[in-house]
Amino acid sequence: MRLILASASPRRAELLRAAGFEFEILVVDIDEAVRPAEQPVDYVRRLAMEKSARAMATIAPSEGGSHVLDTVVLGADTAVVIDGDILGKPRDAADAASMLRRLSGRPHEVLTGISLRGPEWEAGRVETTTVEFSPLNAADIAWYVESGEGQDKAGAYAIQGLASRFIPRVDGSYSNVVGLPIAVVHELLAEIASRP
Repeated sequence: MRLILASASPRRAELLRAAGFEFEILVVDIDEAVRPAEQPVDYVRRLAMEKSARAMATIAPSEGGSHVLDTVVLGADTAVVIDGDILGKPRDAADAASMLRRLSGRPHEVLTGISLRGPEWEAGRVETTTVEFSPLNAADIAWYVESGEGQDKAGAYAIQGLASRFIPRVDGSYSNVVGLPIAVVHELLAEIASRP
């Protein structure tokens, strides 16, 4: 089975490599705007499906034949959710600080939509992990924002980096919070491989 990761995220690639997966990368571009009244679980699942569909549409015409039948495209999208609101990547330092103030001293959810797609099928799931932040004071927030680590991350933080000092508890998949629930990917790939 040939696996293609439809993502530019270095974190997703690192997670897959660390788990022993062999794969290629195909970066796709889609509109990631939230639709009116769209629920977070539907949002991440939709974006994952759109990414896998865009990648499959890119490779299928150019490769065709039986080779593409053995190809599985992996699309994923992760969102940080608090009080039902999706926290995307911060626009600037002020937006990052605002997000961290909302997360301070509270649990929130990290949702990742997964989409595995072949030429004639699609399978997927949404994984949810609860992350708890310690209370953050103004100095903590200023220090972390100034580090720049959370600038390109949903929710304005990276659990695997400096922000780990602020996170006393994770309930669920740690790799999901980094950007890809590896155990779910493995489980779905095993189900696909066992199909007649």
